[in-house]
Amino acid sequence: MDAERDAEELIAEAAAAPVDGWGFDWLAGRATEERPPWGYARMVADRMARATAALDVDTGGGEVLAEVPRPPKLLAATEGWPPNVVVARRTLRRVGATVVAVDPDGPLPFRDASFDLVVSRHPVRTDWEQTARVLRPGGTFLSQQIGAGTMRELSEAILGPLPPPATRHPDYAVGAAEAAGLRVVDLRRATLRAEFFDIGAVVWFLRKVIWTVPGFTVDRYRDRLRELHGRIVDEGPFVAHAERFLIEATRH
Repeated sequence: MDAERDAEELIAEAAAAPVDGWGFDWLAGRATEERPPWGYARMVADRMARATAALDVDTGGGEVLAEVPRPPKLLAATEGWPPNVVVARRTLRRVGATVVAVDPDGPLPFRDASFDLVVSRHPVRTDWEQTARVLRPGGTFLSQQIGAGTMRELSEAILGPLPPPATRHPDYAVGAAEAAGLRVVDLRRATLRAEFFDIGAVVWFLRKVIWTVPGFTVDRYRDRLRELHGRIVDEGPFVAHAERFLIEATRH
């Protein structure tokens, strides 16, 4: 089988694969990414065990929340992408969470001071004012966020050279949190190596993580994908780096 046909078969396979939820099992054996050193899921489980009312914002398919061994008595989650809402409701039955479909750009649909813990893994954006509003005094917000320039090498492989990233800087998050009346008690950063072993893994990742190449479609970028396929065949896995930061803040 020639390399051109190889590329087309890999691309077609990835283009047809489901991307619902927020799990990445489809990439097993096809891509790897280092994990942040702080262990976000473990930190969430620890704080959930001590909470009485908790909220998970942008829960995705509920993958992280479903693993909490001792959920609080009152547990809610929000999700703005309709296909994920269906997945999350099914996934989170075991922990008794109520999943609320929301407008990603709208306010959180909860009363003031409803929760003593709010968590969020890789939120599309953090509405700091709303987060502070739904937290009780002394409550905690814990979030693992995507940092500035994450997967930049992959973005530029498809789009060409890009200007320096203007958003998702940890220092901006700290300033926004403090402006909303929160006190930042922990901030950690990590740069994590990611490897893509075939072009199918790249296509599937770009379909799922839509902000890497906004407006991505296979047809629009087929030539670039073929070029990147040839590079992987000739040079080995495509290497990119994910930027992550952990922020924890409390309400005054």
